[in-house]
Amino acid sequence: MTRGAARLAPAGEEAIEKGARLLREGGLVAFPTETVYGLGADAASAAAVAKIYAAKGRPSFNPLIAHVADVDAARREAELPAAALRLAEAFWPGPLTLVAPRAAGGSVCEAARAGLASVALRVPSAPVARALILAAGRPIAAPSANRSGHVSPVTARHVLEDLGERVDLVIDGGRADKGVESTIVSVLGERPRLLRPGALTREALEEILRAPLEAGEGGAGEGGAAAIVAPGMTASHYAPRARLRLEADELRQGEAGLDFGGCFGAREGRGPILDLSPAADLEEAAANLFLYLRELDARGAALVAVAPIPARGLGEAINDRLRRAAAPK
Repeated sequence: MTRGAARLAPAGEEAIEKGARLLREGGLVAFPTETVYGLGADAASAAAVAKIYAAKGRPSFNPLIAHVADVDAARREAELPAAALRLAEAFWPGPLTLVAPRAAGGSVCEAARAGLASVALRVPSAPVARALILAAGRPIAAPSANRSGHVSPVTARHVLEDLGERVDLVIDGGRADKGVESTIVSVLGERPRLLRPGALTREALEEILRAPLEAGEGGAGEGGAAAIVAPGMTASHYAPRARLRLEADELRQGEAGLDFGGCFGAREGRGPILDLSPAADLEEAAANLFLYLRELDARGAALVAVAPIPARGLGEAINDRLRRAAAPK
């Protein structure tokens, strides 16, 4: 039997009811969202949230996203200014996370917020995620369901490979559609700031805002150091075992290839090549990114050449993940 197979349940009413019960009892439940699989716990319980940090090996200074059912639920947790409400109206439910000042009386615990006065909130669109939130009747803190810093999971099998017995239940809803995490926007300052590019493009956000998003990973910590106010902001993240060489226009001896649009051409006499999108479609490339990084690891690739990815649209998020995956560990 596959390690952790007893904890795997196909998505359906029975799995949702069991998952909601486990969450209310302080357990850990992995479930599919439209972006990647999340590792969920009761966001109001410090003890339950501590289990997330322990299971992932995640540093406690790295805050978690709380998933809620709708805008009304979000407004009970955060003070959402006008710009945030415009974005929420346009993109919730969906792959947008807003970092906003915590509302007085909000239920998301200090541990999930990493001690910050802000809270990160998302309303997912995936049916399984929405059903689980409603059945649990509370916000669900849910980072990606993988070991901290590793490649994010897009299938239930990926979750079991990374976390196995550390999770009480894995709800299998098939492959996650988007393949990269949510876009994170801070509304803590006078103007919205893009903290993490993701499955929702900068262009789509700016069209609603009718203004450019501020760049950078805002906030400052003690001594002027950059503060981590949202997930996915560490320099090294989303990392496979293999070393990545970015912006490659050819394969070198001993390298496997992560291609885009057939850049590497014929593969005679060389290592495995996986093409994120032979048609150079950025949406397809984003959906395949983490899946293919895991596949190259499974094939034993030690060195991976990565073809250039255009910086427009979803290419911004893909390149962000690749840069962090290639950063020194």
